[in-house]
Amino acid sequence: MIDDISNKDLSELILIIQQQYGYDFQNYATASLKRRFIRFIGHMRLNSLDELKLMLMIDQEFFRKMIEFITVNVTEMFRDPAFYRKLREDVLPRLATYPIIKIWHAGCATGEEVFSMAILLQEAGLLERSRLYATDMNAANLERANAGIVPSRWMKDYTHNYIQAGGRHDFSDYYTARYDSAIINPGLRKNIIFFQHNLVTDHAFNEFQLICCRNVFIYFNKVLQERVVSLFYDSLAPRGYLALGIKESLLFSKQRKNFEVIDAVNKIFRRKL
Repeated sequence: MIDDISNKDLSELILIIQQQYGYDFQNYATASLKRRFIRFIGHMRLNSLDELKLMLMIDQEFFRKMIEFITVNVTEMFRDPAFYRKLREDVLPRLATYPIIKIWHAGCATGEEVFSMAILLQEAGLLERSRLYATDMNAANLERANAGIVPSRWMKDYTHNYIQAGGRHDFSDYYTARYDSAIINPGLRKNIIFFQHNLVTDHAFNEFQLICCRNVFIYFNKVLQERVVSLFYDSLAPRGYLALGIKESLLFSKQRKNFEVIDAVNKIFRRKL
């Protein structure tokens, strides 16, 4: 069993992936990336790091499985309920002044957070004039998100989160239970556009009033975090909002001076003019 990867071996892995497939992991957080490679080696029951390198060089389907495995991010509906309460009470009334509301969920994983946003917008009477762009680099994540499928075993926790976030209705009204899954109502998903976007290499593609990118920066090193903050700044309308995970920050960033803090606890910022 492999329990560590040297920096030299990690650099070789990153180089193989970049040269063979064009994915750039150079500026991901080293410790986190090593852990995910080690878990994948165990998951595939490989005997050595050299076997991993060889499979990456000769088997494109193997690479597809690896990229899906190591880029799966933990998510949930109405995660950190105080964050959603803040959006509901303070941010959405501001967004309501726009004729068309454009929101980007960057690194949307399997869609739970963008479904939560759709519920907030519906309860505020804003969903019909909202466009939600949900992106991720993991195609398998996007396929599942686009189907609106959420594991039903989590719905009890999600219901609790929804109530804590100030939910106004019966949470079960928003999905249909099917065996071991819950299907988010199509009416909530009709204004959500899912597509692949890589924060490492891709550029701004629209102008938004709100960007949510929660619990994604923790996978990046400072260089990549700086790039992504600049990408978000370029993608925000003046006075547009940026929401990060509660363990993340703009304090390190050169762009810090271009944002004002709206909520230091829930990490909600607003672009200055």
